[in-house]
Amino acid sequence: MKLLFFDDFRLGVLKGDNVVDVTSVAEGIPHITPHQMIAGLIENFDDYRGKLEAAVAASDGVPESSVTLRPPLPHPSNIACMAVNYMEDGTRSEPAPINAFSKAPTAVITSGGTMVLPDAPATIFEGEAEMALVIGKTATNVAAADAFDHIFGYMNFVDGSARGLHAAAAFHAMKSRDTFAPIGPYIVTKDEIADPQKLHVQLWNNGEIQQDFNTDDMAHQIARCVEYITAIHTLEPGDILATGTNHGGLNPFQDGEHIELEVEGLGRLSFGIKDDLKRTWKRETRHDRADQGFDDATPQVSGKYA
Repeated sequence: MKLLFFDDFRLGVLKGDNVVDVTSVAEGIPHITPHQMIAGLIENFDDYRGKLEAAVAASDGVPESSVTLRPPLPHPSNIACMAVNYMEDGTRSEPAPINAFSKAPTAVITSGGTMVLPDAPATIFEGEAEMALVIGKTATNVAAADAFDHIFGYMNFVDGSARGLHAAAAFHAMKSRDTFAPIGPYIVTKDEIADPQKLHVQLWNNGEIQQDFNTDDMAHQIARCVEYITAIHTLEPGDILATGTNHGGLNPFQDGEHIELEVEGLGRLSFGIKDDLKRTWKRETRHDRADQGFDDATPQVSGKYA
């Protein structure tokens, strides 16, 4: 099942290319905010699944193109992101030590939204294509063997980055900006994904493929990621755990560009980039730079802070 929010945070299920409004099914879940509704639905999904399926069967819905998509997880308590979690197509001789960081809930946007580049002296702005886990039940000190019992589903996820900031809180300033966590366009329940450890991941910038890899290149696999994060802090229903990226295809995000991400089976997430400062970089990926003998991202060409 593919769950989403649309228009004024109506709850929907995707049926082919149409959206079926199933808000009435979930209205009895105690909630004040839309996120409380979806979190409650996730936590008690076995009780609601049959009702949702019946509502979907009884309606043709409306075309997805006729609605405004909203973030399927509007305000998660936790957005945990794995760091340096790919073998980079064999260019790493061994996995990096397992590590992670957090993003603020206000970083969330979804398809049709805009990532806004801040007025900050970043050396480059990038977005990392990732597959994210959606937590299904409260998870504390979860053993790897039990990890999938705590996963509700999967989503597309982009980890926006403002790199090169050198303040004391540089990592937080780099990763946790508003609009720097595009997600969705919907949550895909885990029963629809046969093997999340073998999914094709592709990111396009203005229609040109930039990142192209598979989740089988993950250094610390999904179960280990859940085990690691939940040994540090609890994850709750509706929380997000992003599993990292293959960095080779990272490329500069610049004003006016259109970004699309598609993890196999999870639909297509698309959003725009806005930079009031109109800064520019060469159109080069990390792979391109490496081929030229450089071990850094492409330098800024014009605009403030160049």
